[in-house]
Amino acid sequence: MARWDPDARGRLLQAAIELFTEQGYEATTTAQIAQRAGLTRTTLFRLFSDKREILFQGQSALIAGATEAINQVPADARAEEVLAAAIAGMADLHTAEHRETGRLLAPLMTSSPELQERAAFKRDAIARAIEHELFERFEDRSLAGVLADMGVRSFYAGYASWITSPDDSSLTSLVHQELGAHRAALRQVVAG
Repeated sequence: MARWDPDARGRLLQAAIELFTEQGYEATTTAQIAQRAGLTRTTLFRLFSDKREILFQGQSALIAGATEAINQVPADARAEEVLAAAIAGMADLHTAEHRETGRLLAPLMTSSPELQERAAFKRDAIARAIEHELFERFEDRSLAGVLADMGVRSFYAGYASWITSPDDSSLTSLVHQELGAHRAALRQVVAG
């Protein structure tokens, strides 16, 4: 594959997953990833600061999907409608190809403390971005924080179900099911 072929990010992701699966995260070098992808190390480092960032390249797209969805909801919408739109904005970005990638990434994430730490950072960054947008909208920091936490928890629970599910359920529907379960649990806490 020539170095100027398109989709360098996607090729690096595929190469990283293959190599991490074959020889482990710690044992894989950036040079090996670049070579497997048919690229130079310079190109890899132009696109990513290190090898773990290759796996987390979708973080900014998820944040953008959530924030754009929040900003498209009518001003008079209820808080739970805005939150539902935010997590749908993230879920709608995922395709069947993302599902297969998620299935490959799940065991890699549990095998490396470094990747687990970066995954926690990604989750927190998404929650903070959603919280910021919700605070801008509702001007209530407590409400924004609780909603953001519940939304991110719902998204990740739905995502975990989606990548392990044998059926063709959409990520969006699974995320909304999780959000419904979390809303019900919160209502029990408030009522009890």
